[in-house]
Amino acid sequence: MSVLELHGRAMELAAAVVDTVQPEQLVLVTPCAGWPLRRLLEHEVGQHRGFAAAALGAGADRTRWRDVPVHGDPAGAFRRSAARLTAAFATAAAAAEPAPLCLPEIGDGGPFPLDRAIGFHLLDTLVHAWDVAAALGSPARLVAAVQAEPPLVGALLAVAGAVPAGVPARGPGQAFGAVRAVPDGAGPFDRALALLGRDPAWRAPVR
Repeated sequence: MSVLELHGRAMELAAAVVDTVQPEQLVLVTPCAGWPLRRLLEHEVGQHRGFAAAALGAGADRTRWRDVPVHGDPAGAFRRSAARLTAAFATAAAAAEPAPLCLPEIGDGGPFPLDRAIGFHLLDTLVHAWDVAAALGSPARLVAAVQAEPPLVGALLAVAGAVPAGVPARGPGQAFGAVRAVPDGAGPFDRALALLGRDPAWRAPVR
């Protein structure tokens, strides 16, 4: 499968998780320190908008990367922005020579080749889908679904392994924490989470 097809599958799995979010759950704690579920989803929708703009040549405009309010319809906001992003990636990929993308929130901002940019967002999509599922108390179903598709979990693990391990790329205020150790026999999704500084065993505090 192409990275574009794998990305589409990642978006489907993530949307299925967000579909289960109820408005009263938007206050839940997430694995993203200081971010309740509402803030996390608004960030995700903003990233959809930013990557879509980048795919269409406007990624350098930082206003396109702002968080987007989800109000009382997180699933609708997520799916609408996801559809626009999927269409933008498809348009970019259809070009005879796809233009590289400016991604001001990643590293030096690029420009990055289209396939690499799609890979970045595939990782973002699946990891934040896990964040949402963990906040809801049910990450195992998502992990199992991703691991049931070897090309998809392989792509996730490959991109996670390419994220620089050193400071200042990681730490407080950054997208990723320090690389974590995982037990022997950990699955590929848990290994990807650990490579990004996530604790695969994270659970929401009991309320």
